[in-house]
Amino acid sequence: MTVATPLLDRASTPADLRKLEKSELQQLCDELRTEVIDAVSTTGGHLGSGLGVVELTAAIHYTFDTPRDRLIFDVGHQCYPHKVLTGRRDRIRTLRQKDGLSGFTKRAESEYDPFGAAHAATSISAALGMAVARDLKGEADKEAPEQDDRRVIAVIGDGSMSAGMAYEALNNAGDRASQLTVILNDNDMSIAPPVGAMSAYLARAASSGSYQGFRNLAKQLTKNLPKRIKNLAAKAEEYGRGMVTGGTLFEELGFYYVGPIDGHNLDHLLPVLENVKNITDGPVLVHVVTEKGRGYKMAKDKGDKLHAVSKFDVISGEEVAKKSNAPSYTGVFAEQLINDAKRDEKIVGITAAMPSGTGMDKFMKAFPDRTFDVGIAEQHAVTFAAGLAAEGIVPFCALYSTFLQRAYDSVVHDVALQNLPVRFAMDRAGLVGNDGATHAGAFDTAYLGCLPNMVLMAAGDEAELQAMVHTAALYDEHPIGFRFPRGEGLGVDLYEADKVPELEIGKGRILKEGSTVALLSFGGRLGETLKAADLLAQRGLSATVADARFAKPLDEDLIRRLAKEHEVLLCVEEGSIGGFGSFVLEFLVRDGLLDQGQLKVRTMHLPDVYQDQASPKEMYEEAKLQAEDIARQAMIALGQQELAADVTA
Repeated sequence: MTVATPLLDRASTPADLRKLEKSELQQLCDELRTEVIDAVSTTGGHLGSGLGVVELTAAIHYTFDTPRDRLIFDVGHQCYPHKVLTGRRDRIRTLRQKDGLSGFTKRAESEYDPFGAAHAATSISAALGMAVARDLKGEADKEAPEQDDRRVIAVIGDGSMSAGMAYEALNNAGDRASQLTVILNDNDMSIAPPVGAMSAYLARAASSGSYQGFRNLAKQLTKNLPKRIKNLAAKAEEYGRGMVTGGTLFEELGFYYVGPIDGHNLDHLLPVLENVKNITDGPVLVHVVTEKGRGYKMAKDKGDKLHAVSKFDVISGEEVAKKSNAPSYTGVFAEQLINDAKRDEKIVGITAAMPSGTGMDKFMKAFPDRTFDVGIAEQHAVTFAAGLAAEGIVPFCALYSTFLQRAYDSVVHDVALQNLPVRFAMDRAGLVGNDGATHAGAFDTAYLGCLPNMVLMAAGDEAELQAMVHTAALYDEHPIGFRFPRGEGLGVDLYEADKVPELEIGKGRILKEGSTVALLSFGGRLGETLKAADLLAQRGLSATVADARFAKPLDEDLIRRLAKEHEVLLCVEEGSIGGFGSFVLEFLVRDGLLDQGQLKVRTMHLPDVYQDQASPKEMYEEAKLQAEDIARQAMIALGQQELAADVTA
């Protein structure tokens, strides 16, 4: 008996996919869904979102001429099916691993990824830019009409539609009237009327050539009528359709709305996309309703938990990654904030669509009326917090460091300039492992430290994080931020709930006294700095280890003492150039501590590159911020190159 070749083996590229019969596509999608589940169980990654767009992804590649037609996924965490279908199936089990496939779309990885993404709400802006570029090229080269029929498609989820940038792009695209297709993947908002045979029929009818022809004829017939009557006719058509299908908001923004469509029914999806491909008169928005985690019961039942996962058992859905006995920094932050909120009823928590990632889900359970999830809207989150602070509330704005970048103007203008005591809890500071460069918290010390009025702290261990949360809760003179890394703490003893200390602003601490080398750590490399001191001691070199705690204000007395009493001062941080080490150097110069030329100063920070994904250990080894790297740098500064060459942890 001959065994049929799996369809996925026959459709390794979109060109091959388009050779299949339409009747074969559902089987292909079933195989694709199984492939994604198996791959993510091996590597970890984003699961539910990708399973929800299997049929949609296959339908887009089947209908449109990718990569010539540009397909842009917003955020990109739903792109695993896309990667399997675009020649990367043989590498799909390298997802998020060192030298493997990125967990997001990435321009350097494939011609099928025309735009890289990992932060939300960028797709429509990028797609409009590409559409306008197509139009400009076509106008510039009249002998290259093939430029004119290139399609640009942006796939954006309902979550990303909570970000203001998406609406800015929609507004601009509607005004430009360039041909552009936006597919709204609605898997949670429930903004759609019931999806079924009638809505599918209406979507096909509204996108069909015959309806478009009738619509264009009506435009021609009304062209010479008075403007008032012509506008009334257009509004009547728009609202008549909007009353039946929805989408009036998008029509008002200048888009032709089609939908809602069942995103898992290929008999509905394919004809609509085929019709939409042939609409050349302005931008179109196709509203597709999907189910997150489709086809895998564990993903659907566990919801947000299987949005992003570690390695897991396919049968049970349980993660199999080895757990540390030390608590996570995120968990410590949440528990301490809850403890402080019990004491002070003015404390509130704010998150931007990341309640579980920031620990705000725990705070939300304890204080549902004092927790605000504003959606993917970091700029709004920060200014909202500023408004709360202006009225005497104590807001904790909990964001990943990488996402706070999106709200920088709000931090500058609405918080720091007005000196409002907003508390910034910056999770995922430093390198984040498998999420790679897009999620690394590399820049916050540099971009916040240059702002007047700002106070900046970094936790060297989980007990220090407790103290910093408590300190921020009590401090109301200036805006204050504290950064902490991803993952588990060092395993130090935590403070009892009623014995957490309030830190003196701008004061560090000495953990180990020495005489030759001063190791000054800021943040999450403190554990490696202590190990480096032990490596130096094994080689007869006495080292002081200090935890700076604050990048702004600096503990100038501490730094002055370290500079005067040691031959080498080594600053260690897990941030970019221009951060803590730069602040220390500027102080040393200003204070005249380098004038005699006797002190040897070195700074160790993240390299001036965007580091690709790998395990955290591999990334820090690449960054040369491990204990042996710190010890080696100290020995080199002392002129002991030969001794340094033999350093191993």
